[in-house]
Amino acid sequence: MASLRAGPTGTTSSPFSSGSSSSDGLLYTPASDRSENDGHSSRPGRPATGALKVQTDFSNDGDRSGSSDDGIDDGYDSYDDFRPSSSRSSHDLLKYTTVEEQQVVKRFDRKLIPFLALLYLLSFLDRSNIGNAKIAGLSEDLQLSSSQYEWLLTAFYITYILFEWMTLMYRLVPAHIYIALCVLGWGLVASFQSLVTSFGALVFLRAALGITEAAFGPGVPFYLSLFYKREELAFRNGLFISAAPLASSFASSLAWVIVKFSDGGPIAPWRTLFLVEGFPSVIVAVFAWFWIPDSPGTARFLDPRQRMIAQLRMDSSSSSSSSSSSSGVTSRRTRTSGAFDWGEVRKTLADPKSYITAFMFFSCNVAFSSMPVFLPTIIADMNNTPQASQALSAPPYLLAFLTVLLTAYYSDRHRTRSPYLIAHALVSATAYLTLALTGLYSSQRTQPQAQAGPTSTINLIRYLSLYPAIAGFFSAITLIITWSMDNRPAGEGKGASVALLNVVGQCGPLLGTRLYPATDGPWVYGFGCCFGGGFEGVVEVGGSAGG
Repeated sequence: MASLRAGPTGTTSSPFSSGSSSSDGLLYTPASDRSENDGHSSRPGRPATGALKVQTDFSNDGDRSGSSDDGIDDGYDSYDDFRPSSSRSSHDLLKYTTVEEQQVVKRFDRKLIPFLALLYLLSFLDRSNIGNAKIAGLSEDLQLSSSQYEWLLTAFYITYILFEWMTLMYRLVPAHIYIALCVLGWGLVASFQSLVTSFGALVFLRAALGITEAAFGPGVPFYLSLFYKREELAFRNGLFISAAPLASSFASSLAWVIVKFSDGGPIAPWRTLFLVEGFPSVIVAVFAWFWIPDSPGTARFLDPRQRMIAQLRMDSSSSSSSSSSSSGVTSRRTRTSGAFDWGEVRKTLADPKSYITAFMFFSCNVAFSSMPVFLPTIIADMNNTPQASQALSAPPYLLAFLTVLLTAYYSDRHRTRSPYLIAHALVSATAYLTLALTGLYSSQRTQPQAQAGPTSTINLIRYLSLYPAIAGFFSAITLIITWSMDNRPAGEGKGASVALLNVVGQCGPLLGTRLYPATDGPWVYGFGCCFGGGFEGVVEVGGSAGG
């Protein structure tokens, strides 16, 4: 059987000529000027098959069935592991069933998403364990003042914001190299915190930690858009982001175990905490190098035919999106040539919708950054003991975990974002308003009731209000991140959208981490700000034309 090859530009070396006909109406034309022997094979001894452009030419003839849409698929990049076998025609290999496509998606769900969620969980632990280290002796050993400790928190977010542009590096550097270096970077920095002897050294490492984590987490939703179609993306983003509430639910318990078993050891407990929670990322970085695929067609955990299907279905999806927008020709040219399309970046920066979603993300991030840090303190203010406050902090995050997954699933299933986003913003804003009003009521009581403990009605209302507040803003963040990329057909546009989203949105923690000073309990002002942010999000979503 003749093999499929891309001949020189302007010629047709496919075995299927334009004059021949077949029952499916598929015409094969070269989309690359590479030949099998041009020296660009990624593996020694294996020829690189040239990329093919598959033109689908459906007519109304009665003998042609099996498809209902027409158009042009702008091709897929073939890879060295896939070669037509003699037992199957090339024509059959270019066709796949819905069942086969679903198997590929499930394979990514089982192999790629959990690993990325693990990486995010590790990064979330490494950024937040400074609070646990503080009460484990960090402040005393380094003689940190309250102002210096606040600078340690702020240094992380300053560099985290300044280096959000590194999301675009997912487009320039092979993903398995880039992600592995990011994980190695924050693992080393987090571990080096166990060696510091001064405030200056620690604030430098916290700033470096912000750079390494900014390079990874904010760009993962863009990276996932290379593997999942638009209608599949929100649920997978939800699976990834849900690692944050899971990390928050057991981070304190993990730190308690580490500190307890290292107390009285050869090194200070806070140093052990930094080392034990930081160094695993260094080990996982090695696995990331070999496990993370650069594209759907290079995933190690797929067999050759599944890799072909994974690449072809995404190229078809990109082709459909591109052909329906004015930037379609540019997008196809960019994928073919491999050049970085700065025009798509400029379009994203000039689009008002990009800034609307960015300010929505800012509003949600105020609550996202403040609640995990201050939740035990807020619950303790409800007349609970410190131990009970730690225990009562976990259930709201477990509910948030489940809510994020359900919201993302149904958003993908119904192929809409704005109704779910408005609903969660309203629910979260209402819960924060309840917290503010009940807090105001508590602060105005002159004589506390004798039974005013954790089971009192007012404190029960305050505690229960935390559940929809936390679940609401976590779910809203998941949808906002997905929504920001929905209308960007080109990879550069998606990357620029995520970068802009985070540059503006990550300013929220600069405000959020200062909403709950100890002197302002029960924090009517802080809850009021979060209510305002949620209500602002509802107005912005309702006034935009997205979704």
